[in-house]
Amino acid sequence: MALFGNAHTIDPGKAQNEYARLLGHGEQVHAAYLLIRDTMLFTDRRLIMVDKQGITGKKVEYHSVPYRNITHFAVETAGHFDLDAELKIWISGNQVPLQKTFTKGVDIYEVQAILTQFVAR
Repeated sequence: MALFGNAHTIDPGKAQNEYARLLGHGEQVHAAYLLIRDTMLFTDRRLIMVDKQGITGKKVEYHSVPYRNITHFAVETAGHFDLDAELKIWISGNQVPLQKTFTKGVDIYEVQAILTQFVAR
């Protein structure tokens, strides 16, 4: 369960400006989510996961996953006692999925629909 219920969507335009250094020429952010301290960006080319580490969050790891490398994904909706939803993404060559937890501030069905849009190309 997440520590805080502050997961929410980020305006794609604001995310485009904030993370411009990570984007390739002409790459566009279509959706973005803040998950506690981490961020997920869905661009027209790839999924970018921004993983803030440590107590201060000054150390940051950036994961770039081209959509073509996603072999499958799963969403687990929130329940009555477990209020968080989860997204699991399997990447080609890895047996263990990447997992991200979404609190009730984010519609997991919307996240799933966005991922489907890009992976199914």
